[in-house]
Amino acid sequence: MKKLEIVLPKDIEKRSFEIIESELTIPIDDEKKPIIKRVIHTTADFSYAETMVFSDGAIEKALAAIHRGVDIITDTNMGRAGINKMVLSKFGGEVFCYMADEDVAKAAKENGTTRAVASMNKAATKGKNCIFAIGNAPTALIRLYELIKEGKIMPQLIIGVPVGFVNVVESKELIMSLEVPYIVARGRKGGSNVAAAIANALIYTADKTKV
Repeated sequence: MKKLEIVLPKDIEKRSFEIIESELTIPIDDEKKPIIKRVIHTTADFSYAETMVFSDGAIEKALAAIHRGVDIITDTNMGRAGINKMVLSKFGGEVFCYMADEDVAKAAKENGTTRAVASMNKAATKGKNCIFAIGNAPTALIRLYELIKEGKIMPQLIIGVPVGFVNVVESKELIMSLEVPYIVARGRKGGSNVAAAIANALIYTADKTKV
């Protein structure tokens, strides 16, 4: 049996990232590495090193948007809870999730849609070009795709990492067909924790490179 390591609580994350670095088997660009490593840290799943896809300039554009005080919209309150709002607030940004809003529930019921669709419709009425961190609902990604095609919204970045089996792969591929900055985990894997991890990696990088 492997001998237990004695690691102080404040050093656990640092040690975890060192282990991830030592066990990575494929080369990763330095720009992408903080994001991919944080996702692996969150999931203990090294397959993300191969399935994470970045549009050209996505990270640079996302960091610039964070520096400008961009808001982040999630499709779950779990995702919202996992994003570091204190660091984001240094730039003037906030994190929102509309899924539990009464008007969203009402609109979903009246229109026969999911709350995720209704929440994306609400986001489009805010008049802001936000970062979207989608980790649960493929219907949110599909509606984002439609809203972009309709010219009703233009996200600064889409983090597209819903998890599951129904329309998950297809919704991610739709986002990747757009001329919009994206970070997508191809395939069925993902989750609200993954969406939050990607958002946090970007926020922490922005905090280290404040302009």
